[in-house]
Amino acid sequence: MASSSRNGSKKVYSFLGPVGTFTELALAQVKAAKGAVHKPVSSVTEAIDDVLTGAATRAIVPVENSIEGGVSATLDALANSENIRIFGEYLVPVTFNLVARPGTKLADVRTIATHPVAYAQCRGWLAANLPQHAHLPATSTAAAASALLNSDYADAAIAAPTIGNHYKLVTLARSIGDNKNAQTRFIEIGQAAKAPARTGRDKTSVIVELPSDRPGALLEMLEQFAARGVNLSRIESRPIGDRLGRYRFNIDVQGHIDDSAVAEALMGLHRFSPKVTYLGSYARADKQKSQHEGNNENIAFDSAEGWLKNLRAGK
Repeated sequence: MASSSRNGSKKVYSFLGPVGTFTELALAQVKAAKGAVHKPVSSVTEAIDDVLTGAATRAIVPVENSIEGGVSATLDALANSENIRIFGEYLVPVTFNLVARPGTKLADVRTIATHPVAYAQCRGWLAANLPQHAHLPATSTAAAASALLNSDYADAAIAAPTIGNHYKLVTLARSIGDNKNAQTRFIEIGQAAKAPARTGRDKTSVIVELPSDRPGALLEMLEQFAARGVNLSRIESRPIGDRLGRYRFNIDVQGHIDDSAVAEALMGLHRFSPKVTYLGSYARADKQKSQHEGNNENIAFDSAEGWLKNLRAGK
């Protein structure tokens, strides 16, 4: 690939930067990225472009937060990119610290910089402890923290606990997030290729457009999964953008494309929808077993196929 020629023989992993973000924590979980070049980028679109042009072997981007829901920038970028596949997912606990320049005390804080999503998840603590503060939006939690050392535009920043590994900042308060169980889900994307082998603990992601705006169209789409006992772990709508009222659906289901139930559901979607984008099948981060309800395991499909074959042969 082009990434090898630009960086010797090393693989390149682009990630939503700068250093010190939660995306970098997700990248640290990717075994194949050990020893690779880690390249921070400024947007999801740039990460995908790196993959498509060969500037990166793979890229790590956020796709879903347990508090805020889907990451719209990622969902829209995936919908508008061809030749992209998901090869893995990683879960990162979301914990926030309040950091500042050395010498700053909590009583000194009047302005706080951070990403709007991080700020929203710390409102309760901030209201109780710094009720008179002002929020200054930043492009990322890490960018907000690093800027403290270059200017006095803010007194403090909300960032990941690991930010101290990158910048000489002091921690004024730890674990200030309102939800102690918050997580962000990240995906590993690359150019289209054969899916990783089925593990029995898998997830498949697709994007589906409805064929028309009519009563029952959404139900008919969902029946492609229900009739085959395939459970959905996420469904989220995003506007297509060509006109008001048109939406596409981002869907994650339990199972692998090599599961007969999932394969038949995908074929049903292809017959039903004018556009189905297959994003990939990959191992689940939670390692939970993917089971299909009813008589929808591979052995049941094989038995039914054999039965039909005998009927067609006149047996």
